[in-house]
Amino acid sequence: MAVLGVALDPSTVIVAVDPGKVFSRVWISNGSGLLADPMSLSVSRDGIAQLELVLNKHGPGVPVIAIEATGSLHRPWVTELERRHPGSVRLFAPSETKSARTQLGSGRFKTDDRDCAALTYMARQGGGRRYGQLFGVEALRTAVRHRRGLVADRKVARQRLHEQLNALCPGLSAPSGHGRSLALETSTGLAVLACAAAFAGRPPQLRSLMCRAPGPLTTTTARYWLQRWHRCLPPPADAEQRARRLTRDLDRYRRLREDIDAIDLEIGALRALHD
Repeated sequence: MAVLGVALDPSTVIVAVDPGKVFSRVWISNGSGLLADPMSLSVSRDGIAQLELVLNKHGPGVPVIAIEATGSLHRPWVTELERRHPGSVRLFAPSETKSARTQLGSGRFKTDDRDCAALTYMARQGGGRRYGQLFGVEALRTAVRHRRGLVADRKVARQRLHEQLNALCPGLSAPSGHGRSLALETSTGLAVLACAAAFAGRPPQLRSLMCRAPGPLTTTTARYWLQRWHRCLPPPADAEQRARRLTRDLDRYRRLREDIDAIDLEIGALRALHD
């Protein structure tokens, strides 16, 4: 998204915000200088209300609000300020803020006030990107970040399921390079896990294995895993407790897969809006 690139009128009120976890540093100025002392405002509703009170003292004009987009710290204030002042919020990347600090002679010394001065400088020159234009992109980025976390959780859950299955049925869940590997994300793998949990590691009947498959499972494939199951060592003495834990973990894994499928649909819909 290209920057705006139109210098502001000197009378325009500029609000520069350097966001933080608990407090945000705020400068309010126009072409003649600061209109109020620099403030550290709470990121809660009280901080927004205090900022609005100060802005109301300087007339009904529409301000330009320059905010550094740092991770997720800026999002609550950006959303609320855009709601209160539609079209007024401008976003700047941290690299842009650093570049502006360098131009102002303080590139190597980062403070909240120096960042606010840099944001004011860039906004005065007409820099920044409108938040309204980036809202859809930001929503897509948020969904992708959420999916990335779910995929990481799925990887850990899959490793745990392999460990539990191998404890109940030693050698059945073989890793790659040690015979035919059991892919837990397939209908075969899910059926094997369900039977291991239901029968506490004991080999099931062919019908029991096939009826627990959530998708296609051929008789040939089912017989292969049953033959391999019968060659495994017997379950451990605490198999019943392990089976109950496996049942709960398997339920969590299924819900995790459903969450990933749901977020994939959301991402597809968001991408369709911007293609």
